[in-house]
Amino acid sequence: MRLSTGSPYPLGAHWDGRGTNFALFSEHAEKVELCLFESEGSKETDRILLSERSEHVWHGYVSDVLPGQLYGYRVHGPYEPANGHRFNHNKLLVDPYAKRLTGRFKWTDAHFGYRVSRARQDEPDPRDNAKAMLKSVVVDPAFTWGNDQPPQIPWEDTIIYEAHVKGLTMLRPDMPPGFAGTYRGLAAPGMIDHLRRLGVTTLELLPIHAFIDDRFLVQRGLSNYWGYNTIGFFAPESRYAPDDPLNAFRSTVARLHDAGMEVILDVVYNHTAEGNHLGPTFCFKGIDNASYYWLVPGDSRHYENFTGCGNALNLDHPRVLQMIMDSLRYWVECCHVDGFRFDLATTLGRTPQGFEYNAPFFAAIGQDPVLAKIKLIAEPWDIGLGGYQVGNFPGQWSEWNDKFRHALRGFWTRAEEHLVGEVASRMTGSADLYRRRGRSPRASVNHITVHDGFTLADLVSYSRKHNKENGENNHDGSDHNVSTNCGVEGPTDDPEILTLRNRLRSSMLTCLLLAQGVPLVLAGDEVGNSQGGNNNPYCQDNPIGWVDWSGLERSGSDLTALIQRCTELRTRFPQLRRSKWVDGRRPDGSYGVLWLTPAGTEMTHEEWIAPELCFLSYVLAPEQGAQPLYIVLNAGPDAIAFTLPHLAWRSWLPLLNTAGSLEEGREVQAGGQAQVSARSVIAFAGIA
Repeated sequence: MRLSTGSPYPLGAHWDGRGTNFALFSEHAEKVELCLFESEGSKETDRILLSERSEHVWHGYVSDVLPGQLYGYRVHGPYEPANGHRFNHNKLLVDPYAKRLTGRFKWTDAHFGYRVSRARQDEPDPRDNAKAMLKSVVVDPAFTWGNDQPPQIPWEDTIIYEAHVKGLTMLRPDMPPGFAGTYRGLAAPGMIDHLRRLGVTTLELLPIHAFIDDRFLVQRGLSNYWGYNTIGFFAPESRYAPDDPLNAFRSTVARLHDAGMEVILDVVYNHTAEGNHLGPTFCFKGIDNASYYWLVPGDSRHYENFTGCGNALNLDHPRVLQMIMDSLRYWVECCHVDGFRFDLATTLGRTPQGFEYNAPFFAAIGQDPVLAKIKLIAEPWDIGLGGYQVGNFPGQWSEWNDKFRHALRGFWTRAEEHLVGEVASRMTGSADLYRRRGRSPRASVNHITVHDGFTLADLVSYSRKHNKENGENNHDGSDHNVSTNCGVEGPTDDPEILTLRNRLRSSMLTCLLLAQGVPLVLAGDEVGNSQGGNNNPYCQDNPIGWVDWSGLERSGSDLTALIQRCTELRTRFPQLRRSKWVDGRRPDGSYGVLWLTPAGTEMTHEEWIAPELCFLSYVLAPEQGAQPLYIVLNAGPDAIAFTLPHLAWRSWLPLLNTAGSLEEGREVQAGGQAQVSARSVIAFAGIA
């Protein structure tokens, strides 16, 4: 083994067939040591000084270091929290660019850079944490992709299914041996068949970047199940693969692509697992705390906490921005990922002046040739000042639209007053939010439920959260759920309540899938999955957090056929997946959408603002040779009679009814009378 100068680029550990080049950025370090290990729990076999430094990158080439080699860094420098520096060479640090992490991480006070027992945290802790710390691994980047081609589903045709890698398959009875709860399980034959039946085009996975279970959760016998506690932005989480997680994930992506499905990753670039000023030192804190994190101006001991997780990565720093861009390109180029959903994306657009539409991160994304062709989705908020930025992201982006969620929940679960106008906007793409900067309806990622909050079944079964199992005295999770228990809190055998709950689930799912924009379905909602009223099961790696598939093919629970019908309608009627904004009545008398009263007349201003109105009906004009589509929503407690519109069609053909009371296939004459049941949706196609 011989050390030579090596190269400052690329960052990380790169094997070339003869040896490995190591490169680590640290602007404020005084010395960097590379530590090599034989096995996960062994002591260091070598400690190599990386004496070469180029533009704040410490580097060296070590001959005969092969794939599978375990390593870490010790970085020397001042321990001066008041000045933003937290160097402690006694702490083994993972490589920010590591493509794999291994080892059994164990919580110990030795992971903290300071003496935990000292109140001011100004005295560095002398203990070595290597034995209990994760190790970085040199990898062979080679992988045979064959003829893999990204599906490149157009935004307008996209239907997203949000799922947790483990939770999606742990309880599925059709998993092959060893597949349940793993990357491989995502592409098991039964899983792919189910997704295809639903009409899903895009699988969005909760975080799979390597993460660490919070100490307070481990002490409670829990874990960070969701994975929003990242420590490695290049390494796939190893708990979802018995061995070789990188290739296990890549094989899964290839199989999903073969099935015509995209893979989107939920990524957490806004904060890390190192927490606040009292948190541990795993990586970035010990490498260059003052560069990687937003520190409070004038108080560098403390961190800006836009995220609510103790710290925030500073993407205004060019090297931190470089790391995130390198990570994104890595997942696209080396793992063939089709897009990303960015957790707390407002933090990524922050500068010293606050959130900016043209922040360095957005500018870098906008000009990058690799990332220009993939899907980018923002969770457009964080908890900092000015953090709510729905509608304010660049044109290349789509955004989670929580206004869709709140409006549709309020309309269906509570029949709230003064919501009809907003529901009309949400069902036609939310132009009030996104019709600027050249954006289109696909900017709105519509959802009623996601991982964070009640499942659809719980949304109609619980009026309040039940998070006792999380160990936080039911104080965690949102108190604003806009839900209903339909008369009984939790499970019941009452047939009337069960019928109402099923009707509400059906109607909300139908609205989600018939709305313009991009629909996102939460895994398990189609089979009545419940979390027992827990609206924040981030720490429940058990049946509370896993999808319960027992409702599959069970009457009153399984809405798979309904979703299938709705996705078929999206394909059949292009006006449901418009790439341009729909408009109302035009000067020449034509229209894109026509809003109608139960009498079949056009809505007036007075009717729009009627507080008790729970009825909405509209005609979407025909496009691309398709028939016109007439959609009727009734969120009220009573059936409503309505008149089928005359317009230019002689009759209307029922396509879908969430109450099941209209006979599909039987034409209804224009001008004739029909009835929409309470809490239900009907859709018709016009017949010339």
